[in-house]
Amino acid sequence: MKGIVFTELIEMVEADLGIEIVDRMLTKADTPSQGSYTAVGTYDHGELIRLVIALSGETGIPVSELVRSFGRHLFGRFATLYPQFFRGVEGTLDFLPLIETYIHVEVRKLYPDAELPSFESEFVGESLEFYYQSSRPFADLAEGLVLACVDHFNERLDVQRIDLGDHDGRHAKFVISPAQRSPIVAPAAKVIGGMNPCAN
Repeated sequence: MKGIVFTELIEMVEADLGIEIVDRMLTKADTPSQGSYTAVGTYDHGELIRLVIALSGETGIPVSELVRSFGRHLFGRFATLYPQFFRGVEGTLDFLPLIETYIHVEVRKLYPDAELPSFESEFVGESLEFYYQSSRPFADLAEGLVLACVDHFNERLDVQRIDLGDHDGRHAKFVISPAQRSPIVAPAAKVIGGMNPCAN
């Protein structure tokens, strides 16, 4: 896994929760890299899992929620760093199919050794069925990316996740459809950055 994923996680935690939490996360995770990551390096994905588990222990936020929040963060960084991928794209249902056919092609030019998940897209009526498959258990990360994409384009879409295969986070389908109901306004929860320390 490319080091930029690790450096972005550390930067997100520092911005949202502070350097002390970063230090405690790195110490508790006790990864082989000892928390020393470079954006261009390559590291075992198991280290990322250990970091998130350690962060969950420090914050009380469930691992799945942390990973989804990180997916949202990564999408925002992606949109900032690579605005060219968004030019001429009108919405979520246009953008998501481009990940496999265009964006990953360009990513492989920058990082030839990158091991990327695969994404397949199929329109069924007005809905897009978006399939995630990977050797790594990061369907929660993919879900965060999809939800952030909907937010980025400021659209009212329903996102349904269906775990596939062994239900271990390596294979999932996301059904993205026009919203069927009016949104329900709920009381605001206290959220630190994209992470909610009050989540159960």
